[in-house]
Amino acid sequence: MKQHYIYLLFVMFSLCKIQSFAQKDSLYPITLELKKANINEFVKHVEKQTNLYFYYDISEFDSLAIDIVVRQQPIRKVLNQIFEKTAFQYIIDEESRIFLTKGRILNLSIPTDFFISINENKTKKIQSDTNNIDNLEPQQKAIWENKLYEIGKKTTKNIQKTYNISGFVKDAANGEAVIGASVFIEEPRIGISTDQNGYYTLNLPKGRHTLQIRSIGIKDTKRQIFIYGNGKFNIDLAGTAVILNNVTITAQKESNIKSTQMGVQKVDIKAIKQVPVVFGEADILKVITTLPGVKTTGEASTGLNVRGGSADQNLILFNDSPIYNPSHFFGMFSAFNPEIVKDVELFKSSIPARYGGRLSSVLNINTREGNKEKITGSAGIGLLTSRLNIEGPLSKGKTSFILGGRTTYANWLLNLLPDPYKGSKASFYDINLDITHEINKKNNIYLTTYLSQDHFNLNSDTLFGYGNKNVSLKWKHTYNNQLSSTFVGGFTNYKYQINSQKLPLSAYSLGFDINQAFFKAHFNYYLSPKHTLDFGLNSLHYQLHPGSYLPSGNESLVKPDIIATEQAIESALYISDSYTINDALTLDAGIRLSVFNYLGPHDVNTYSEGLPRTENTLVNTISDSKSNVLKTYSAPEYRASMRYTFNDHFSLKAGFNTQQQYIHSISNTASIAPTDVWKLSDTNIKPQHGSQISLGAYNNFKSNAIETSIEVYYKNIQNFLDYKSGAQLIMNHHIETDVIATKGKAYGIEFLIKKVKGKLNGWVGYTYSRILLKQDDPLAGELINKGKFYPANYDKPHDVTLVGNYRFSHRFSVSLNTTYSTGRPLTLPAGVYNYAGAIRTLYLERNAYRIPDYFRTDFSMNLEGNHKIHQKTHNSWTLGVYNITGRKNPYSVYYISENGQTNGYKLSIFGSAIPFINYNIRF
Repeated sequence: MKQHYIYLLFVMFSLCKIQSFAQKDSLYPITLELKKANINEFVKHVEKQTNLYFYYDISEFDSLAIDIVVRQQPIRKVLNQIFEKTAFQYIIDEESRIFLTKGRILNLSIPTDFFISINENKTKKIQSDTNNIDNLEPQQKAIWENKLYEIGKKTTKNIQKTYNISGFVKDAANGEAVIGASVFIEEPRIGISTDQNGYYTLNLPKGRHTLQIRSIGIKDTKRQIFIYGNGKFNIDLAGTAVILNNVTITAQKESNIKSTQMGVQKVDIKAIKQVPVVFGEADILKVITTLPGVKTTGEASTGLNVRGGSADQNLILFNDSPIYNPSHFFGMFSAFNPEIVKDVELFKSSIPARYGGRLSSVLNINTREGNKEKITGSAGIGLLTSRLNIEGPLSKGKTSFILGGRTTYANWLLNLLPDPYKGSKASFYDINLDITHEINKKNNIYLTTYLSQDHFNLNSDTLFGYGNKNVSLKWKHTYNNQLSSTFVGGFTNYKYQINSQKLPLSAYSLGFDINQAFFKAHFNYYLSPKHTLDFGLNSLHYQLHPGSYLPSGNESLVKPDIIATEQAIESALYISDSYTINDALTLDAGIRLSVFNYLGPHDVNTYSEGLPRTENTLVNTISDSKSNVLKTYSAPEYRASMRYTFNDHFSLKAGFNTQQQYIHSISNTASIAPTDVWKLSDTNIKPQHGSQISLGAYNNFKSNAIETSIEVYYKNIQNFLDYKSGAQLIMNHHIETDVIATKGKAYGIEFLIKKVKGKLNGWVGYTYSRILLKQDDPLAGELINKGKFYPANYDKPHDVTLVGNYRFSHRFSVSLNTTYSTGRPLTLPAGVYNYAGAIRTLYLERNAYRIPDYFRTDFSMNLEGNHKIHQKTHNSWTLGVYNITGRKNPYSVYYISENGQTNGYKLSIFGSAIPFINYNIRF
């Protein structure tokens, strides 16, 4: 009974306060003269004249245009006039706060079970940021977001004006770190994004603030905080079911305007799963190629060409471990299980100083940590592949695991192929195991492992196989509110092997592998609200076995041939500073000093000076039997970017960066192939060097629901390796005699329009770009195209992509993907000639012609089961058609001499429409 009396008194007191404000609001006379103003402009004018403060969701008011002229009128009369005959509502509380809504009315009275719900242990206990907000009652949600959290100790000794708060942002449902979440306050505008471990740190003025938190797949939320001193504040966020008017496909929101980085694309796995791809399985790399500035040579290829870069000029990191061949099944599938991937980040320019070793881009792929609260899982069955994933706690709330695997059963499809490919076989699998453990509030460790393997033959005795092995251990340590560090050590292995046993006397086994051990130490120091420092060091050890050709079986007469092992150490020190000069201008600047040491034991070939490098000009070979440093290369790499913000919706950016690359892929194909040879820089092959300058303009519309951007860039490339005519690239003991160092230039312009909210979402991108190479060094032995510029074999000037998704209901949505691009270059034969008693083909200038243009449209439908929270399993279907128009897009055009004639052939990978269907289940 006592509680009921207290409750009654409280309600009466609240109503009296509201009534008193109703009388008091006339003390705030408003004078306005606005024409077609938006809600923000109106609020700024009112708050400037009064002590009132407004709360509203700006996206609900994007269609409201305010025309009003008033002189000394009370706020209620002004609001009534503006909202007359609209769906907008308002309510004013006793503390001069005005809440604006659309289509609903807020109730400021206290709910009847208010005191019961917060009573200790009598019903659901509400803890600060520990329960899933989606399972709370509506009134409890309001209490949670409006509770005042006190940070620091109350003491009169605290005389500072600003204090530091820091902590981790995690998903309340499973305890996983939330990467890239925006944590900020509006006034003054101070904010930061969480790092790869969900960690943030901020310097904020003493006093009360509303902390805003925004992230992918999570409803925008806030926390009321009062800062007395330095302290920790961990935030748990709750995922929300898909809402029709708030489907988010990117975490960037305002980051494309506010961030200093250029050429950065962040794609959430939810967006990746919406894009239709061949055979229906979500494919990370295929979706990345739909972004402006990113291209591929065609179907059955997962090699990326980013802003004029070759496929080997991309650093692909999977949980900090490098991946050399990111594809399965002839390039039709990426090597990354989409069910365990959390997000993907691509840096095309403004590459952070912590990354190096490649010229064109960094593709950073992060996996989920695993559910720390309960065992969950998912499975999928498709026409060619199946997958199973299980995750859960090893120690509830502290340690979690996630285990995922995929495999294929594609032989039935290959048996349908016509001769000569009938009877071919192919298989692949990949396995991921990640373990996360929280030692204490300051220390977390992460163990990640990855294993993949491919085997295939094309109706022959020759068996191809290749695979990746990766393992890494990461330790995240927080020293204090301002300083944190991440240490990573690991090992990666990539190998391929070709076996042929058709003829026992000539049976052979051809192999190649790369082994790489690495260590990284990264530090983040929040120096002040104006300066954030990143610094650290990287070191990696290469060990390459460039080739072995060995007999297979006791009857084989093949002569063993092994190319000597190569070793090197690549190291780097770096530091960068993010400097906020003022609210409008921010500068990021950094330097990275990279050092490459080519190590023995190895033979060193020297050639005659002033003459082309050939076997005939080889004058000496020095054998070094010790692990001495045979050659050292070093260079500073500069990183700088600047952003100027004109307002909350428009900004300009500029960026400049230089890169060094010490490892090369030697290939005569335009995409990554299993038999590509990787080669380290040595005494005869110099490292590649690239520099890029870029400019961009970014403008958002409709409360950041629509993002637009234009970026232009120019890139110089030095020492890019091309091959000589008739070059032998496999099992070559002196590969430097068959490759040529070329110069290159790449330039282009990229347009992007992206709609990130609503039933209809997606993006449209257009890229015009060129990549031209030049070889004019007479010492190389031959001039390509008479020393003039010629297109690289992956040069495709025009590229247009449309990705659209429309959600009819919570359970049904459709997706469309359309792409067009210029055909890639090829070299045409001009005639034949007789040489040494054989007919040879005479070719025209290199890459002077093109295969036909490429066009493809894909369509898919996604049908989900019901969304009941307490259901044991949730299922969904994905079905659609790849290449719905059935266009026979040429992958390549090639020529073969047959019976004294040169005949041309066009190869199409998918020359017809391909239907697909996938069944998915979560438990």
